[in-house]
Amino acid sequence: MARDVMEYDVLIVGAGPAGLSAAIRIKQLAALANQEISVCILEKGAEVGAHILSGAVIDPIALDELIPDWKALGAPLKTPVTTDHFMLLDEDQAFRIPNPLLPPLMNNHGAYIVSLGNVCRWLAEQAEGLGVEIYPGFTAADVLYHENSAVKGVVTGDMGLDKNGKQKADFAPGMALHAKYTLIGEGVRGSLTKMLEAQFNLRDQADTQKYGIGFKELWQVAPGQHQPGLVSHSQGWPLDNSTGGGSFIYHLEDNQVAVGFVVHLNYSNPHLSPFDEFQRFKTHPSIRGLFEGGKRLSYGARAISEGGLQSIPELTFPGGALIGCAAGFLNVPRIKGTHNAMKSGMLAADAVVNALAAGRSSDELVAYPAAIKASWVWQDLDKVRNIKPALSKFGNVFGSMYGGFEMWLASFGVRLPWTFSHKKPDHACLKPANECSPINYPKPDGKISFDKLSSVYISNVNHEENQPCHLHLADIELAIKVNIALYNSPESRYCPAGVYEVIQTDTGPRPHINAQNCIHCKTCDIKDPTQNITWTTPEGGGGPNYPNM
Repeated sequence: MARDVMEYDVLIVGAGPAGLSAAIRIKQLAALANQEISVCILEKGAEVGAHILSGAVIDPIALDELIPDWKALGAPLKTPVTTDHFMLLDEDQAFRIPNPLLPPLMNNHGAYIVSLGNVCRWLAEQAEGLGVEIYPGFTAADVLYHENSAVKGVVTGDMGLDKNGKQKADFAPGMALHAKYTLIGEGVRGSLTKMLEAQFNLRDQADTQKYGIGFKELWQVAPGQHQPGLVSHSQGWPLDNSTGGGSFIYHLEDNQVAVGFVVHLNYSNPHLSPFDEFQRFKTHPSIRGLFEGGKRLSYGARAISEGGLQSIPELTFPGGALIGCAAGFLNVPRIKGTHNAMKSGMLAADAVVNALAAGRSSDELVAYPAAIKASWVWQDLDKVRNIKPALSKFGNVFGSMYGGFEMWLASFGVRLPWTFSHKKPDHACLKPANECSPINYPKPDGKISFDKLSSVYISNVNHEENQPCHLHLADIELAIKVNIALYNSPESRYCPAGVYEVIQTDTGPRPHINAQNCIHCKTCDIKDPTQNITWTTPEGGGGPNYPNM
């Protein structure tokens, strides 16, 4: 197929914190050196920030380095953290851990409660002001290679195909974007990242990546319940000791509260529904009152990379690099990754600018991983490298006790000489349904707890209905014989958007995919027990459109 071709010095996939920081840094350095470097960012969301979902409490350390006068420039960091709470929940009570007992690494003072989507919108304004070209509504559907196998760029997704893959009247072929270097910042479990990891064996020396699914709702609460700057986290109920996860509640400005819940995807009971665990959490006696009389404004969910230091793949390949959550720089116990994502983009930018100045192109940016290992990103992750595997190894209670012990030692500069490994991928952790107890979730009340479809509605999800299904089921018979028969269709529960259901036909139960509901969390791609489901990019601009999330 004949495609239009656009040429750039640097192509960045994903207008998240990493991609935008990389673009800004490249333009800053180019201006200092009086270089002309063309930079393009592709963003699959309908607008910058549309697909950004995070708690979010951010450490401004990277922003301070990237744009030191961000306050004067009006960055949307309006609510500094003033109070930290950490609670342990049982079914009826909440027990607050005194702050002096918490490791200093858990302290959020100096951080800000933000809408990360709005932060990215602001960063995009700064990038465009420097001459960066940003194209929202365009997916990066495939990787292009030179004859020597180095990455040449990407192809954007075709527009105007019907559900059978045939061209409609408004068909427009995707464009070929060529670049001297391509930075992949498409977030967790990105489709291009998977391709590149397989093409260049980037995961050969890394542990398996571990994941969680994170939910978030934005609420307008009664003024008497609002405490601007309050950050609250919890562990325990409604999850049992063998199921990792926890909650967050962040009080922003204007009587708004972000509430969320994370379930680690190495859980074993296929009857578990992470969405319903989140809804049940809000009904706890110590939590419910915050939301009574309030209004839920928005809902979303996304996968989270939790493997940490030992799960980071090789960061470079000929012609480009992985940045941000595509590589997996989240600090799990701190529940923060934005600062590391931004710094990774900045360090990749440094390597790119130096390579271009030396007349290089399409080779490996070896200076980038070296800079990561010499930076505070590596130190940040090294201090907590054993926390997630300890939770998997010892369970929530003893794993948290061990984690607290190691983080206290780290605060005194003591580094234990061992590093735990992640032994099993999340999709291999499910047990057969007949070996596990069913879970009876209470019916949502429509005031504090809600069903999936009403939640998806307020995520503003939208897909062109007559287009190829972007959720690929490789073998429908495998889904019937394994997912339905052995695991009681776990995808109907771990999906946070009601995409997957089982329908009864004359020949028996069959899986059915409601792709139009998909909010691009990619949990199905991660948790499917036979890895029979592959998430790919739909038409550009499709998916959720999160306001203030």
